[in-house]
Amino acid sequence: MPFVSIRISGSATKDQKSGIVADVTQSLVQRLGKNPAAVQIVIEEVSTENYGAGGQLLVDRDAPKATPVQEDANAEPSR
Repeated sequence: MPFVSIRISGSATKDQKSGIVADVTQSLVQRLGKNPAAVQIVIEEVSTENYGAGGQLLVDRDAPKATPVQEDANAEPSR
């Protein structure tokens, strides 16, 4: 009985996970001749706050970079 464990960073929709389960099951049926009823698949969603790569958390790596605010040289000084 094949057991497949899949971990993904972030999250996926139910439809996306359903597609992954169908695709992986079909692959094991075609390539290894496994009975589809025997294939077991677990999908684990790992928060990007709990997943690090390249020395940093994914949440930090994928965060939008702050754009420096440029001051208008012609603007009146604020009081």
